[in-house]
Amino acid sequence: MRTITRLSLQRWKLRVAASAALTGGFLASAAAQQAPATIRLLPEDAERGLGGPQHNFDFLPPGVTGNEYKTAGFFGQKLRPYLAGHPDALAALDLYKRQKTIFLIDRLVAVGSFGVWGQQIFADGTPQYFNGTQKVALGVFAVSILSTAFINHNTNSYLQRAVNSYNGNLSHSGWWPRLRPAAVGLGAAPTGQPVLALRWTVR
Repeated sequence: MRTITRLSLQRWKLRVAASAALTGGFLASAAAQQAPATIRLLPEDAERGLGGPQHNFDFLPPGVTGNEYKTAGFFGQKLRPYLAGHPDALAALDLYKRQKTIFLIDRLVAVGSFGVWGQQIFADGTPQYFNGTQKVALGVFAVSILSTAFINHNTNSYLQRAVNSYNGNLSHSGWWPRLRPAAVGLGAAPTGQPVLALRWTVR
């Protein structure tokens, strides 16, 4: 009778351990599938340096793979919805928008001043290229062109900072990605009883 009871107890422990292993494996798989994905910039966009190209950034939204890159828009407005809930990332994107706005105003000033210079050429009926108004217009145009380098110096880094901040927040969020075991299975104790075996990988 005692042998039968001990055998039944071992079978019950084996079932519990197997259920725990299956549950642990399911939770690990589910957590891996539900882990938040990162935003990835087009490789050449991610490598832009200070004062680099000023065309729109392209990015892969969270959870998207392959080469289906989307444009972030002139002000980064198409990237903004993905950064919701990440204040540091949004703050960096606001700086990017500010710099792009200043750049746009600077371009309008340059075009406008050059237009004034051109309009004055035949203002008095005879061609003239350096009257008082044209001197001022050329001066404004020159200042605008020179200002462009200073305006664009850090612009790219702000959008890159926004993406890096978003991705950095994801890597530090949640307790399960850090505590999740690398493997779940069954093992045997020295007494021969089944035990639940967990293995963690040091990263």
